[in-house]
Amino acid sequence: MNDTVKIFDTTLRDGEQSPGFGMKPSQKIIMARALADLGVDVIEAGFANASEGDFDSVYTIAEEIKGPTICSLARCNATDIERAAAALKPAGDKARIHVFISTSDIHMREKLNMTPDAVIEQAVKGITMARRHVDDIEFSAEDALRSDPEFLVQIFTAAIDAGATTINVPDTVGYTEPDEMYAFIKYLHDNIPNIDQAVISVHCHNDLGMATANSMAAIKAGARQVEGCINGIGERAGNAAIEEVVMALRTRPDRYGHIGTNIQTEKLGPTSRLLESITGCEAQPNKAIVGRNAFSHESGIHQDGMIKSAQTYEIMTPASVGMGETNLVLGKHSGRRAVAQRIEKITGQYVNPKSNIMVAIMQDFKATADKTPNGCVTDDVIRQIATPYMSTIQSAAQSFMARTHG
Repeated sequence: MNDTVKIFDTTLRDGEQSPGFGMKPSQKIIMARALADLGVDVIEAGFANASEGDFDSVYTIAEEIKGPTICSLARCNATDIERAAAALKPAGDKARIHVFISTSDIHMREKLNMTPDAVIEQAVKGITMARRHVDDIEFSAEDALRSDPEFLVQIFTAAIDAGATTINVPDTVGYTEPDEMYAFIKYLHDNIPNIDQAVISVHCHNDLGMATANSMAAIKAGARQVEGCINGIGERAGNAAIEEVVMALRTRPDRYGHIGTNIQTEKLGPTSRLLESITGCEAQPNKAIVGRNAFSHESGIHQDGMIKSAQTYEIMTPASVGMGETNLVLGKHSGRRAVAQRIEKITGQYVNPKSNIMVAIMQDFKATADKTPNGCVTDDVIRQIATPYMSTIQSAAQSFMARTHG
């Protein structure tokens, strides 16, 4: 196992499949440039055979984007694979064809109407066809986490023998849990005889809210590629959020053997904002890492701690992920220290948080906060509350200076 996890970004493919997140070809190019600048290892640019627009987008991204590997999804059939190869041609040796076929009993029986042996045969045919065009082949066993592990060992072994360089284990319906994922990946790692010739990847969906946790468990078990999307967008409840996986590795290196990524973390926030502007869909305010409230604090206890030391309530700095500065939101839960600090920032006048003046200001502040519809008191309102007390505050400051320097 190496000490780097590859980040496979599928914002432009799985992410775009999410209702309301469709992108124009020109927007996909803009997003692809940002992903390359962010430092992702693989950009899944689309499903080339899905439409002419998707083909054109994959082709243009393969032509213009330098650095990351450019990938197109394809089913294990000649038409999909030929279209993917044609769209990826400008990428040269940085092209990857990502072929997939279902492997769970329910998918093989209800969707494919194929036997397990026929599925293995079709997978090998698809990989062999793809190998005629590119050297970098990823093979995905769709609905892997609901598949028989022994069957997966068979099909992944055959896939690697046929030329697959990455084997992907998708939790297609977000069904598994972290301990189950760990055991599953470890079983595959320990039982696929030619696993040293391929990278194990995971692609986790968030139907039970555990996509990131499952991705992290897979890394602990030996996976060295994680697939996901910016802001966690994707089919249904979404995919693993790239920013969460990256920052979990960076924030808790002790838990992951100091495994890193090639992501420039200070660009996570700007990349998230770009995606929001392109799609018109904002991340939920309490979204980890990149949500508007990720570095906001309203509780007086928390604000007091933050004023004394940011490490009391923040495990990373907002600057480290490109999210600007910490925001102490003033509301009914805020305390005297935070309100006094904001008054000084607004007026330039220091007020002692423990003074009688501050006690009086806080009475007015709390009454105002209780009546504010969203509970957040703006700087303009703080100024209005403080203004009647300014002469008293200034007199107190002058008296303090006189005693100090008298």
